[in-house]
Amino acid sequence: MDISLQNIEYRYQADTPFERLALSDVSLDIPSGSYIAIIGHTGSGKSTVLQHLNALLKPTKGTVLIGSREIRAGRKEKNLKAVREKVGIVFQFPEHQLFEETVEKDICFGPMNFGVSETEAKRRASVAIEQVGLTKDILEKSPFDLSGGQMRRVAIAGVLAMEPQVIVLDEPTAGLDPRGRKEIMDLFYQLHQDKNLSTVLVTHSMEDAAAYADEIIIMHQGSVFEKGTPSEIFSAPQALIDMGLDVPEVVRFQLKLEQAFGRKMGKVCLTAEELTDVVASFLKGGNPS
Repeated sequence: MDISLQNIEYRYQADTPFERLALSDVSLDIPSGSYIAIIGHTGSGKSTVLQHLNALLKPTKGTVLIGSREIRAGRKEKNLKAVREKVGIVFQFPEHQLFEETVEKDICFGPMNFGVSETEAKRRASVAIEQVGLTKDILEKSPFDLSGGQMRRVAIAGVLAMEPQVIVLDEPTAGLDPRGRKEIMDLFYQLHQDKNLSTVLVTHSMEDAAAYADEIIIMHQGSVFEKGTPSEIFSAPQALIDMGLDVPEVVRFQLKLEQAFGRKMGKVCLTAEELTDVVASFLKGGNPS
């Protein structure tokens, strides 16, 4: 399912003394099956964009297209459940939203709230719990008897049980250790590939944006500052650093090497393996491309 934001403006508390412009003339496309990363400073508009993707927020100007559904500024919208069923959002610390007495009931809550039968919801729960790397015996346990990592996976299973066509990840690895972060990001990437999900990752981690995304969108002061492939975005790392944004450690190390050598290496490297090969060729006098 394609999503398109067309010339979006959004103002919090519009027409009040506390009005604040959060988005200005934002246009971006999320093609079906793509993996998009949205990066930027806190307050750049990332989370506000995220909430337009399933009509949690409606624009004060512009149009949002979610599949065949058009959400237009100034127009009353009805039956947004159909939209929200197809666009699942995993917010930061989703385990804080667990509340039912068993894992199965928690996972079933969302589908049943959208009209799915209890039998079908339980079937989805059995599938979703295995998709997140847990076993079915955990379904009868209380979510509050689980480890923090298990609780997060249960919360993610609740989103997957909705069977969304688009999944939006808002800092999904917040609070996890390096191993946990990699496990969760690899889990989402495997689901992205296996189920052909459109995936939108809102993150501060440049490593994750570089490793997983097809396209990166940089938000700055409520507008789209730049967009392109990871290689295109990180080909000018100093410009990002000057903006106060981070860059992947490999890119930062390559920049230091280029400064030490006094010339460019010919390509931007996004992994340690790439950089090793390029440096070896560079030192031998080659011109890597």
